[in-house]
Amino acid sequence: MTTNEELDLITRIRGEVISSKEPTGENLFLAWGYPTAFFLLVEFAALMLWNENWCEWIWMGIPLVGAPLMIYFLNKDYERTHQRTLEANVILKMWIFVGFVSCIGGATMGFAGVFEMLYCMFQGLLISIGCFMTGLILRFRPKTVCGLIGTALSFTCLFFQGDVWYWQLLMIAFVTMITLIIPGHLFKQYVKKLRS
Repeated sequence: MTTNEELDLITRIRGEVISSKEPTGENLFLAWGYPTAFFLLVEFAALMLWNENWCEWIWMGIPLVGAPLMIYFLNKDYERTHQRTLEANVILKMWIFVGFVSCIGGATMGFAGVFEMLYCMFQGLLISIGCFMTGLILRFRPKTVCGLIGTALSFTCLFFQGDVWYWQLLMIAFVTMITLIIPGHLFKQYVKKLRS
């Protein structure tokens, strides 16, 4: 075998190995999507029933449920593949940052007294931009499209101000379904198809 043939063989094998890397993290969108939608709907219902200040803090259940689920699914993926690609690391760190900014932003806006005006739009934009960027990185068009739709819908929260601000919670629950739950199920089916 000549040097050129050896280099060609190495290049071909390397290309096959890179293209055969299956995507991971197919459950992460669902691990955050369902708790987010659930706690936002519970917060909306509590505000409709009692309209007390403590109801505005129900959203804190999102990271309390989502973070352990994320850790569980990440460990499960790592046990199965024994690797974490650069793309997976970038996406993971981006979503950790989105979650951190969302929690800090929500707490700060709550203490500053502007929670009702801006937080839901802020959270919807963070989730939608994360979905859009994940779709671009993974080259998975449904996530990109859902991220764009969610971004547009997030701005509708500005129309619910004053005494009806809590309807923003329903809008962001809807945005969560569009940006996390629907593309999460589509991506899960896509990965399942790749593995079979």
